[in-house]
Amino acid sequence: MTLPQDIDRFVRQYAEVWSIPDADRRRNLVQSLWAPAATELISSGTYNGHEELVARVSDAYAQFGAFVFVPGKDVVAHHDALTFSTQMIPSAGGLPVWCGKVFVEFDENGQILRDHQFTDPATETYTLLAAFLQRVAAGDGELVAELFAEPVDWKLNWPAEGHPNVPWIRERHTRADVADHFRTLAEYHIPSAPDAPEIFVAGANAVVMLVLRQTVKATGRSYQARCALHLTVENNLITRYHVYEDSLSVARGLVRAG
Repeated sequence: MTLPQDIDRFVRQYAEVWSIPDADRRRNLVQSLWAPAATELISSGTYNGHEELVARVSDAYAQFGAFVFVPGKDVVAHHDALTFSTQMIPSAGGLPVWCGKVFVEFDENGQILRDHQFTDPATETYTLLAAFLQRVAAGDGELVAELFAEPVDWKLNWPAEGHPNVPWIRERHTRADVADHFRTLAEYHIPSAPDAPEIFVAGANAVVMLVLRQTVKATGRSYQARCALHLTVENNLITRYHVYEDSLSVARGLVRAG
């Protein structure tokens, strides 16, 4: 039993094989990566030998050909095994729609003998986060609210009494509250495309770092504020929504508008 000589190359090829459009090239890479008697185990089934593995990879490409698989930088190897993460991302870019953890054991030739794939809980977080960002950008408060649990753990870094110039800032607990928040926010501002956020996901938790660039409808005045969102996703709903923003810039932007 031995590890491949070039582990980085192996990891890249393992991720690549699921995104290859050419059937012959897919087959050749499967035969290169997996041993003839290899077994792959996923939650929904087991695949044995090259023919079943080629069919498995081909079926995956037929279903997910619009995506690419990208390995993580968390490769850990010792003895005859290694583990690493991988993500399935739209070819055009965007958030992952699937995150996995791979555990691989090798034979004496450095080919895969046993291959275990596990779905990472972060998959649910990424999927819901993508829907949340899309709905917020569209400005539909009701659709945004559908993604929230009820009650929701809602927190913004503002005084409890809020600010008279920023009416959307107040305590929120229900989906109706959430819808009102995003609806009021949209009523005060001209729609604008936000900067691409920085996103960090660990299991059910996510932190989104972004710069808010807003233009007030009533005056045409613009302001910007740095913002961080801390979200928790459970059972396909947002259960925690904590916002940390440059509230002074927001207040000043609205005060000048008044």
